[in-house]
Amino acid sequence: MTLYTPEMIRAAHQVLAEYRYELKPVVRGYANRTLYVNVGDNSIQAKPVDQKMKDTFTGGKGFGLWLLWNAVKDDTQWDSPENELVIAGGPIGGITAYPGSGKCTAVTISPLTKSIIDSNGGGYFGPYLKFAGWDALEIQGKAERDVIVIIDGDEGKVTIEEAPLDPVNTHLLNRLLTEMYADALKDMRGISVISAGQAAEHVPMCGLNISYYDAKRDEVRIKQAARGGAGTVLRNKKIKAIVVRYTNLGGDSNGVANMDLVRAAGTRIKKEITTFDASQNDMGGTGTPYLVEIMNKFDLLPVKNFRFGHHKDAHRIAGEVWKPMFDTRGPDGCWYGCTLACAHAVPHYHLQTGPYAGQTVFVDGPEYETLGALGSNLCLFDPGQILEINFYADTYGIDTISLGNSIAFAMECYEFGVITTRQTGGLELTWGNFDVVMKLIHQMANGEGFGLVVGQGVRAMRKLFVEQYGADAKLLRDIGMEVKGMEISEYLSKESLAQQGGYALASKGAQHDEAWLIFMEMVHKQLPTFEHKAEALHYFPMWRTWFSLHGLCKLPWNDIIPESNKTSKEPAKVPEHVENYTWLYEGVLGKKVTIQDIIEESEKVYNFQRIFNLRLGFGTREHDYPPFRAMGPVIREEYEDRADLYDQQVRDEIEMDPSTMTIEEKMAAVRAYREGRYEKLVDAVYKRRGWTRDGVPTLQTVKRLGIDYPDVVKLVSKHQD
Repeated sequence: MTLYTPEMIRAAHQVLAEYRYELKPVVRGYANRTLYVNVGDNSIQAKPVDQKMKDTFTGGKGFGLWLLWNAVKDDTQWDSPENELVIAGGPIGGITAYPGSGKCTAVTISPLTKSIIDSNGGGYFGPYLKFAGWDALEIQGKAERDVIVIIDGDEGKVTIEEAPLDPVNTHLLNRLLTEMYADALKDMRGISVISAGQAAEHVPMCGLNISYYDAKRDEVRIKQAARGGAGTVLRNKKIKAIVVRYTNLGGDSNGVANMDLVRAAGTRIKKEITTFDASQNDMGGTGTPYLVEIMNKFDLLPVKNFRFGHHKDAHRIAGEVWKPMFDTRGPDGCWYGCTLACAHAVPHYHLQTGPYAGQTVFVDGPEYETLGALGSNLCLFDPGQILEINFYADTYGIDTISLGNSIAFAMECYEFGVITTRQTGGLELTWGNFDVVMKLIHQMANGEGFGLVVGQGVRAMRKLFVEQYGADAKLLRDIGMEVKGMEISEYLSKESLAQQGGYALASKGAQHDEAWLIFMEMVHKQLPTFEHKAEALHYFPMWRTWFSLHGLCKLPWNDIIPESNKTSKEPAKVPEHVENYTWLYEGVLGKKVTIQDIIEESEKVYNFQRIFNLRLGFGTREHDYPPFRAMGPVIREEYEDRADLYDQQVRDEIEMDPSTMTIEEKMAAVRAYREGRYEKLVDAVYKRRGWTRDGVPTLQTVKRLGIDYPDVVKLVSKHQD
């Protein structure tokens, strides 16, 4: 491998296009323009943001969907030059007085699902992009050679630079570019870099790595917008990185209308975090790994491709294991002022495999989703092994949820004899085989071997194994843990009908950021009827969508609970924190807002995304079904693991006598019953959302929400019942 010095790399950069713009302050949360960059013809321009765009699409995901809608054609594919990668924060995002305010959302046509995906990530990019003068960045076209896009919010300049010598993998590239574009070490915190990694050149499950400089540790750290393949789109356009520079951050860079209201909300929640976090979820000390023990206790932790919900060795990767391993040299917020501080990392890890074997690295994470996907789901319970996987998945740019589920699916297919070493190139895909897992990951990064097959995702593997290897299509459909082509988040939903809907009815695929209703239904028994479930599957996806419109993280909403929640009529909504967000909205934008206003603001964007998917050939009922393993037991071993629970359902709800039935007969009865319940749930949810029985927003809904553009009306009119 040829080694280039930073000076050699910088000298090789050739400016292909330069655009100068006037620096203007952000006013009440908006820069009031968006930035368009075409790396195919090297054109750069500004586009205005008018009041209609704000009123209808708000910001963040909404702006991304609107800009993409107007950029693509009905037959645009994910790798078409006109497909865009749009990245946007939101009007509230970037405030420093309230925790969790540094998010941005990426929107694109997905290489994994072939439909519209949105994926949110932390780090500094979203706020810096806005403060540099832009409410959104849309990137179109394909470069002829590798390029980097630089947005300089200090100088008012955007450039496209050819970057032939820059490394691709994130841990090298993001550090290099942070140092290269900072004027001095003291300005490194003013740089944020978006990159992917070399696996994004070969597999569709790669996300964006978004950087922020941690001065206490002198580390360029990353958060991910991981889901759906936005990183693959980035590299398909031959973009190595996007860099934003902004070093003039102040407490009111957002130009807020009423700072007193913003501070009041921030003071209230920060006091709660200081008082209660250590005794509640300990986000500041343990972060999301605290969930491992809880999920295992309630039979919700994925094991062996979601076959089971518990494992005797889960304690080996639980939160109490990671807490003493995490670096404690400084605060762990991924945006200024975030006192929830859950972005933990492990220092001084010595790599054992791959191109960087023998090197000592700083590993951001692991988060719960990684522990579920690549730990328990693969029967790997060695913390060192998980750190190795975590590091390489990050630097290569691979989404750990899709990665873990895809390997688990391949392992189960290997166990069932669907594939053998003949197909895998000699790899023995047995549960807990760490060496094979690492070989698959390195193969994905290099675009070779069976790793390249696994890296295409569960849906693509299922199709291949059925068509070329003669596999049982029904079995593989039942155990392939994906919806709409996106691998399912790491929570077992077998016993939560509402969560089955939360996964399968989600716009982009089976991601938990729309609705996490397992505890509401299973533990607290708050959703007894189909109507209750439908109401939850209306409210919570709309409420959570609102975070992606404004550049906010959802963790401060419900991962810290105020004392007032004990007496709340609707504790799952955390009313006091909802009130905080109404204060933030009024404080930043200068307009009073009610919770109904918030829900309607999200409804506009949520329904528009559904219609966008309809435009691309999706967005109807047939795409809203989970694999049966997300609903109940597929194989005998699963039924036997919780036989008492299933037998009770056969007896009490299905009204059959389990003592007179074989396991196969009981499994068939449970399946028919649960599939029937799911159909009733879908009917109830569609009705509550104002959709037809085929899952298309009605004309009345479209008109009520003010998204009745002529092309939208024409499209939905074709699909009315």
